[in-house]
Amino acid sequence: MKTRAGWLYHAVVIDLYTRSVIGWSFSRKRNSELTKSALKMVLARQRPQAGCIFHSDQGIEYAAHEYRELVESAGMTRSMSRKGNPLDNAIVESFFHSMKAELVHQRLFENEIDAVAHIIEYIEFYNRERLHSSLGYQSRSEYEKIAA
Repeated sequence: MKTRAGWLYHAVVIDLYTRSVIGWSFSRKRNSELTKSALKMVLARQRPQAGCIFHSDQGIEYAAHEYRELVESAGMTRSMSRKGNPLDNAIVESFFHSMKAELVHQRLFENEIDAVAHIIEYIEFYNRERLHSSLGYQSRSEYEKIAA
């Protein structure tokens, strides 16, 4: 995202079952530290079961040795998008499209702190209230309660 003070990169981890954003991070640099930080947030908040599949695109930050080791040390199986198949990562791309259309393109953030505050607020809205067609037009939190 562009701010008046420069660029800010954002990485997320999304639970494919509930479509909830369960991990995120921000950085001025696009690298494996950014993506590892988002994954570490998930690992600190939740304990994925052994064999859980962790899917990512083919970006260099996801292919980095340290990132792969982190996924594998958590007992997850790593899966990457196939080259030339943009639908592999459609759920994450959909989240970023929604966030940009509903928030990012509506304002110019003053600085990194301003951007992070508004984006985290958006993530909370996205997880609690925003309806999702693939969940029967229910919010993620409602869907999760029903499925429990």
